Amino acid sequence: MESSSATPGAGTRREATRQKLYEAAVTLIAEQGFSATTVDEIAERAGVAKGTVYYNFASKSVLFEELLRHGVGLLTASLKEAADQTARSGGTRVDALDAMIRAGLGFIAQYPAFTQLYVAELWRTNRAWQSTLMVVRGQVVAVVEEVLVGGVAGGEFSEEIDIPLTAAALVGMVLVAALDWQAFQPERSLDDVHAALSRLLQGRVSGHR
Repeated sequence: MESSSATPGAGTRREATRQKLYEAAVTLIAEQGFSATTVDEIAERAGVAKGTVYYNFASKSVLFEELLRHGVGLLTASLKEAADQTARSGGTRVDALDAMIRAGLGFIAQYPAFTQLYVAELWRTNRAWQSTLMVVRGQVVAVVEEVLVGGVAGGEFSEEIDIPLTAAALVGMVLVAALDWQAFQPERSLDDVHAALSRLLQGRVSGHR
């Protein structure tokens, strides 16, 4: 988003402020819930004036909706880059899915509070941003679906697989496994968790083992 100010660097400063607000909001809402979190608390945690929150976002709900778009956008970009890099290096579609699993785990390790919040919101149906949540969820799943479609077309995967459901299952597997890792098995390394999910992928999707 671009600023209307002609001052050099104004857009960069605004993006930096919005990033601080995103980080403050996601941490507070993950800790105490959306309803219990106030704009005053978000502003204080971000180190800005309350008016700055409303300057950047019309309301707390709008801030949260934009937060979902921002966070899932980062995840989607990370998954797509993993798939594209695998394709550039001549890897298979299974390799691409494996790289995406690792990228997803890396994202969740970097943004655990956002991931916890995102998963929790998937189960709620009475939020004003439900339609936005469905859109951004679809963006993540679509990246995986694209790899599966290519795999079926290239004969790497069975034509019998249900692509939408399989893509959703793979995304869900990474989210749930990573949250369990972060909450209950933090002593495990990313390599360790990735290796376990990689073996599951090889056995259940490719059918080679």
